[in-house]
Amino acid sequence: MTRYLPGDIVARRKGLVMHKGVATGDGRILHNTPFRGEHVCTESEFRAGKRLYVQRQDVEARRRAVEHADRHAGGSYNLFTNNCEHTVYRATSGVGYSPQLKSWIAGLGLATVAFAVTRHPGVAAAGYALGRRLAGRSADRRR
Repeated sequence: MTRYLPGDIVARRKGLVMHKGVATGDGRILHNTPFRGEHVCTESEFRAGKRLYVQRQDVEARRRAVEHADRHAGGSYNLFTNNCEHTVYRATSGVGYSPQLKSWIAGLGLATVAFAVTRHPGVAAAGYALGRRLAGRSADRRR
């Protein structure tokens, strides 16, 4: 198991997406879920038996994330404005955004247009993949 430092971003697979949280120290993680909103839980609860992935943060981002977690747990969940990625990136960078949501919306939008124009599912699938890739690149530049 990869170890993490307080303030690092941790993630696990959750269906088709990655569920993200921020390590707060002492094996606890701040994350955001539809039924409980923003809350701190144990690593075991967060992992839910899945592999844990760690994204190291620089010293300043880790400090900011731990301070944020201490003060801001408790916000409610909203898929479009306050999902787990919004919570994580708000804690580490001060700006809430969701690269996964952006890529899903871009992919579905491009797939819809491609299917409407061609009526071909293969072209729609290619449009979906292209939309996700393009949105992912713009999210990488944002970090």
